[in-house]
Amino acid sequence: MTRSHSPLAVDRATLVDPFGRRIDYVRISITDRCDLRCVYCMPERQQFLPRAQLLTLEEIARLGRCFSELGVTRMRITGGEPLMRRNALWLFERLGALRGINDLTLTTNASQLARYAPALVRAGVRRVNISLDTLRPARFRALTRRGELAPTLAGIEAALAAGFRRVSLNSVILRGRNDDEVCNLVAFAIERGLDIRFIEEMPLGAITEHDRAALHYPSEAIRADLTRHHELIPSTAHEGGPARYFIIPGTATRVGFISPHSHNFCADCNRVRVTTEGRLLLCLGQEHSVDLRRVLRAHPDDDQPLRHAIVAAMALKPRGHDFSLVAPPRIQRHMNHTGG
Repeated sequence: MTRSHSPLAVDRATLVDPFGRRIDYVRISITDRCDLRCVYCMPERQQFLPRAQLLTLEEIARLGRCFSELGVTRMRITGGEPLMRRNALWLFERLGALRGINDLTLTTNASQLARYAPALVRAGVRRVNISLDTLRPARFRALTRRGELAPTLAGIEAALAAGFRRVSLNSVILRGRNDDEVCNLVAFAIERGLDIRFIEEMPLGAITEHDRAALHYPSEAIRADLTRHHELIPSTAHEGGPARYFIIPGTATRVGFISPHSHNFCADCNRVRVTTEGRLLLCLGQEHSVDLRRVLRAHPDDDQPLRHAIVAAMALKPRGHDFSLVAPPRIQRHMNHTGG
């Protein structure tokens, strides 16, 4: 049996990087598989990882426990599409029961959410972020290469009915592809009391479907589109992520902007990521990493080496990313491997 209650003799603020940033947020990808093939996320003919290379659900649960013992309070489960992982609900139940984790969140395309939403709330998931880039069925099929809009819309309604603390939309806007829907997406969010976050496309992995520089639609352009129809008041709210939020008076909706190109957010970075293979990534836009799968499997009955490996990895966290829209992508892994 794993010795799970022998934490390091340190306080809960253990994870601090060389620049004094406290790391209290981890994003864990539990699968690289997805039922969609979004044009900005992965190639159409994606090669998925063999099962043996993935962390098991038991290993992910153990990893989550160790992060919680080291002061992490926010945990986001990502993919691929997390709800495609067999027995994923078992994992959510274990993570939702962890002491110290006060914000367990799911990022999803919502295609499976109508089926799982009530059980996820019971398991302890507090917030859900849903990818939605268009409200037009034909355009949805084009952007996802194979998806249908109806299951995602049904998943959104199921999430609202299930009673999550907050339901938010994530929208990646591409020039000439869906930039004409910015105001419609916000109206959709306002009607349902949702938050919405607009995300600049990130140059992760090589793609051939489009030219990232040509289709880049910066946050300031989106904000300009919106201010023709809405007053946007800067919000002081902060949920531990990179989004800058604005309030629309008279509504329950907040509009957020995640701007890795036009408004670098690295100075306030408080997060690390674990890939589907168990690599601890210290920065989304760099390759600094530690192989936690090796540590997990070398010490199946002792969490102490795992905690030590996580603490030691903080020394590798860089100051920030250096994304470029014009140079070839430096990071070859796609978003479905990294996690959202």
